[in-house]
Amino acid sequence: MKKSLIALAVLAAAGAASAQSSVTLFGVVDATLAFGRGSLTDSTQLTNSGYNSSRLGFRGTEDLGGGMSASFWLEAGVNNDNGQGTATNSNNQLVGAFNAATGANAPVRAGTQGLTFNRRSTVSLAGGWGELRLGRDYTPQFWNLTVFDPFGTNGVGTTQTLNAISGMPTAVRASNGIGYFLPGNLGGFYGQVQYYLGENPENGAATEDDGRGLGVRLGFANGPFNVALAVSRTDYAAGDFKQNNLGGQWDFGMAKLMGHISRDKLGTVDGKGWLIGALVPVGAGEIRVAFSRYTLDLGAIGDSEAKKLAIGYVHNLSKRTAVYTTYARVRNNDLSAFSLNGATTGFGTSSSGLDIGVRHSF
Repeated sequence: MKKSLIALAVLAAAGAASAQSSVTLFGVVDATLAFGRGSLTDSTQLTNSGYNSSRLGFRGTEDLGGGMSASFWLEAGVNNDNGQGTATNSNNQLVGAFNAATGANAPVRAGTQGLTFNRRSTVSLAGGWGELRLGRDYTPQFWNLTVFDPFGTNGVGTTQTLNAISGMPTAVRASNGIGYFLPGNLGGFYGQVQYYLGENPENGAATEDDGRGLGVRLGFANGPFNVALAVSRTDYAAGDFKQNNLGGQWDFGMAKLMGHISRDKLGTVDGKGWLIGALVPVGAGEIRVAFSRYTLDLGAIGDSEAKKLAIGYVHNLSKRTAVYTTYARVRNNDLSAFSLNGATTGFGTSSSGLDIGVRHSF
């Protein structure tokens, strides 16, 4: 009898706790057949994330009372075409070349990359004052490029304003971040600030501040209208990385028009680009179209420029499952050789790519 009463007490306590907190398992599995064509080589691959990024995640929230809550979010990128996880970046800095003599920067053998929570790994406190978020997360400077891109920076249609800078460690996410988000009751105004650390030894070396940075984003959304501005800077001894952009959209009902402009700088190299695009609902599906351009100022050499046109269609079989296709073509000037879907192309030539895939979310 005593054991039964104890068991009932444990169950009651668990029920009370579950009433105040919850944990959710979620994810996306997106498989893509990707074709790439270039002036030098072509490519055919079964890859992933042509519509939405494949992922596996866990998130949970606890009600602390008084309008306060605590939460966590752990989200891992998944390469479902081969079963590998997606690598992460621990300190917002590029990994150097492998040094056989010392073993530094040892490469990961194919097939051995385990699951990492590279997409997001945060813990938060939130209330009427906003949200304090700690850990690895999207940078403020990335949001405008993906929110105001009809292709959501996924697949062959991804905007050139991101493709040109995607190799920079903080172009999309930052580790070791301390972030603050404005509350959602400010009459349409929203925003965030994020400070992130490179975590290098504080020894006075030129690289002491590498990977440390600050990003700020402010926006306003009201009805069909949404606009936001983001500015950022990440410190590197080889040259600071500055990423700044402005984006907006207007939902007309029959179509959603969107666009963004960007101005970036890496050391002494300036980059600038823009995108204009639209989402057009058609029955159970949606047409996506975008034109983007990015130019790098290479000084006395001249400008490197790539222009991309992308068009696609998504058909929703249900709320969680969709099939899609996207075609894109990029044209390079004489100092650019950007290619699509694993193909390679020469300077001043063109490349095309085609995605055909299926996405299931849970």
